[in-house]
Amino acid sequence: MTDFAALRWRPATTEPGLVRWALIGVCLIVLAVLLFAPLIAVFAEALSRGRAFALAALEEPDARAAIRLTLMVAAIVVPLNAVFGLAAAWAITKFDWRGKPLVITLIDLPFSVSPVVAGLLFVLMFGANTALGAWLVQAGMPVVFAVPGIVLATLFVTFPFIARELIPVMLEQGRAEEEAALTLGASGWRLFWTVTVPNIRWALLYGVLLCNARAMGEFGAVAVVSGKIRGQTTTMPLMIEMFYNEYLSVAAFTMAALLALLAFVTLTLKMALEWRYADQLAANHRQ
Repeated sequence: MTDFAALRWRPATTEPGLVRWALIGVCLIVLAVLLFAPLIAVFAEALSRGRAFALAALEEPDARAAIRLTLMVAAIVVPLNAVFGLAAAWAITKFDWRGKPLVITLIDLPFSVSPVVAGLLFVLMFGANTALGAWLVQAGMPVVFAVPGIVLATLFVTFPFIARELIPVMLEQGRAEEEAALTLGASGWRLFWTVTVPNIRWALLYGVLLCNARAMGEFGAVAVVSGKIRGQTTTMPLMIEMFYNEYLSVAAFTMAALLALLAFVTLTLKMALEWRYADQLAANHRQ
């Protein structure tokens, strides 16, 4: 028989301390080179001629229009993706039906298709030289080179984020609580709001933040469908490129710094949600 008393405790990792610190050092160096150094350079260039000059660059009509358009597109796309993500996750995790693997694959499609290709597909579908696009232009509702095209392109590249955050969580939770609520006479809406949403709220908020970050920073698909009309169809990433190509480096880096600040706020909220979600899981495990 095995003498368990003779077995001494061993740590989960047995690598020497030098190896561990070397790995940590490599990670920190890579982060410094690929993340922190470019961020510092962006803010340094934005403030190279003073804070007043940087703020004046953001007061330009084209810059203000780009900021408004970016925030408006995000405000439209994120709620729509939240509704789609909830519906898709509910259908995939709570019901058994044919074609479910195909739907999951289609949800992941924007991750494998280049955003430029996605934008080109919308141009080929809704362009003015197509039957549908020409009809929409005549009806006064153009899609390509207009705000609706930007919304559609951003919606396409961001719709997997919320669904892919919700599906694993809902699969892990199973259907026991919902089935118990149904046997007690709960209606569908009451079941959804009192059982399902409280269980997935942190994953939902996490997916919303990721979707919002991608929506504000999307470039490829939007660049194809927008036409880059100044003051009308230029989002913040497009405006950064246009400023830089026109040798307005301070304006370009100031806009980039503002976009980085928005991303930093999003990441801060994401970290807070991760900590809150981890604390909740730990509390549930102790119970």
